[in-house]
Parts: sequence; C-alpha cells; structure tokens
Amino acid sequence: MTQTLNMPGVAVPEDETTQIFDPETSWQKPWPHLSPLLYKRPFFSFGPFLLSITIALALGISSAYLSLNRGSPFSALESGVWVAHPHAGTQDSDPYSTAIFARTGRVPLGSGEGLAFYAAFDDSGQALDPQCTYRISGKVPATRLWTLTALDNALELLATDAGRASLHSHGVLMDVSGSFSIAVSPRARPGNWLPTGGDNGLVFAMRLYDIPYTTGAGQSAPVMPAVEQVSCS
Repeated sequence: MTQTLNMPGVAVPEDETTQIFDPETSWQKPWPHLSPLLYKRPFFSFGPFLLSITIALALGISSAYLSLNRGSPFSALESGVWVAHPHAGTQDSDPYSTAIFARTGRVPLGSGEGLAFYAAFDDSGQALDPQCTYRISGKVPATRLWTLTALDNALELLATDAGRASLHSHGVLMDVSGSFSIAVSPRARPGNWLPTGGDNGLVFAMRLYDIPYTTGAGQSAPVMPAVEQVSCS
C-alpha cells in the first residue's frame, strides 16, 4: 500500500492582472492608499494662516478702540498749547473724527459758527492739574464772542464749589488793548477768576465764535493766550 504524505498547504501567488476601466466604469476604481502624513500637512499649513488672521483682527480692533476712545480727530490746528480741529463737524471731516464725536456724544461747532480750542498742558509742557493755580493771559483773535470753560479729562464740565466753571468775554475785565489775565484756581481769586476742582484732570476749552478762520478769511493758526502755572499745592 502506498502511503500519501500530508504536505502543508502553500499559497501560490497569482499573477497580478491590471484591470482597465473605461469612462463608464471609472467610478469603480478603488481609492488610492494615502500616507497619514498627507492628512496632517494641511493642518500645519492652515495654522500660520489662522494665526495671521487672528493677529490682524486683534491689531485692527485694538487700534480702532484706541483711536475712538483715546485718540483725537485728524487735521489739527495748533497754536501754542491750544489745539483745534476746524474740519470737525463739516463735510471734510475724516471718518475717525466723525466716529470719535459720535462715540463721545460731543457736538462740534459747525462750519462758520466758530472754532473750539482745547489745552491739556501748560506752557512748560506739564499736564494741567485742577488743584494748581494757573494764569491765562494775553489776547484772543478778533471774534464776536469767546468763552473759557474748565473741563475734566473726559471733557465733561468740571464740578466746582463755586457752582460754575466758565467765563465769557462780556464778563472779563480787559485793558484798553484788549489784553486780559484770568486766574484759574480751586480757591477764589480777585479779578477774573475761573474756578476749578476735583481730581479727574483739567482741560481748558476756549470757544471762539465768528472767528475769521471759520469764514474763510483766516490763513494761519490764530495767536492764543498763554497758560502759565503760578503755584501748585
């Protein structure tokens, strides 16, 4: 009797056949095998793009916030420590100026109505202090009427013990040349006195009504009064 040996099964590789797909059967093609690294690359390239967009948005929003809340309108007209913005409230006003006045709720003087000058420093370059004493002296440009008001850093009317924080040209003592001297202090002073007080800063606002500059006759910045610190307790 012949004995048959049991041989282990051996897989015989089959010849690979290339399947040809025509346009009608192209949808049956198997998906190609892609390396996992190919899936990670788009995320690495998208990261810097997302970071750039985030930085741009942060810088844009912060710059706009600072411009509206701490900035000042463009096209400033300076005369010593006094600064005015003649284009504010006109058709020539820039978008930032319009946004600043809309944000703060302030209403600028209209074109041809007058010009408002603001001073936040004295002639020595020091920030104004409502607890110090100052002297505002000199002349103002030719104008029908001018007012001088004490404001705080938020440009709101200063609260004083005297119950007022402004003067106007019709109530100011002047010499024959039109010069004047105004004492600015939290304590009463003889003569022209502008009361101050509080601890939220100090800003002088001088509004000139019907000044030639706003009517087109003025060509340069007008000469404004001097702001000198007398004492500070």
